[in-house]
Amino acid sequence: RPQKVCLCPFLPARPLEVNTRLYIVQHPAEESRALRTVPLLAASLPPGKCTVLVGRRFSEERNPELGAVCRNPATLILYPGPDAVNLEDVETDPLGTTRTVVIIDGTWSQAKDMFHRNALFRMPKQCAAAALAIMEKNQAIKEQLLRPLRALCAFQLQHGAQVHDSKEQLLRTGRYDKPMPKNKRKIKRMERLISSQNI
Repeated sequence: RPQKVCLCPFLPARPLEVNTRLYIVQHPAEESRALRTVPLLAASLPPGKCTVLVGRRFSEERNPELGAVCRNPATLILYPGPDAVNLEDVETDPLGTTRTVVIIDGTWSQAKDMFHRNALFRMPKQCAAAALAIMEKNQAIKEQLLRPLRALCAFQLQHGAQVHDSKEQLLRTGRYDKPMPKNKRKIKRMERLISSQNI
């Protein structure tokens, strides 16, 4: 893999004008990863439109600004779950109105842990590029934000990275050849995954 890659040519020429404001709460392990995507997102938006807070636990006392954002009924939390609302079903505000979206950045297990440990995030829940495109009613935003990520993937593939299918794709095509897990919760999760794929 290349030691240094410049993605600047793939970023928007000028920051994208958006009304939506992003708050990204980032797990500390994500901050040190080599392939971080949050800096690409922040570089694509105007100053003040993307705030990044690093940590595992957030409280109103230590993070009063985040607390105020999370108490606002117009704020959306981007997180999957049985009670989550489809982002496309959320009523959009009139043009010129600022909407705030809180995004938890980490692996699935890190994000789940952060979500459940922080009472601030327990409100209507809602990928950052897709969220911005829907909120701004402008699909071009999604393409412009995904462009540097696609370039990053292309650079990796050109320098020896391997393409891997998701577990869902392997199950769907009958190519999942690993033994079933021994943990009962993992077995139930795999069974749900298999049944949801109609294999």
